[in-house]
Amino acid sequence: MKLSMLDQMRVWAAVTGLVLVLWFFVSLYIGIKSSPTLPMLVSAIGGFELFLYAQDLWLKRKGTNG
Repeated sequence: MKLSMLDQMRVWAAVTGLVLVLWFFVSLYIGIKSSPTLPMLVSAIGGFELFLYAQDLWLKRKGTNG
């Protein structure tokens, strides 16, 4: 399966976000104080993914109605 450059970027963003979330919760469970930038990184990647998902929905709707 051949992915476009944007799709590859989305896959890497999703994988990176999941790894960072896992890192955050593991450090929280173990009791290690994590960096304050870690939740900001996770939310930034999540916001990027939400934006692209909403854009896909909008473009699909626009394509079927117009």
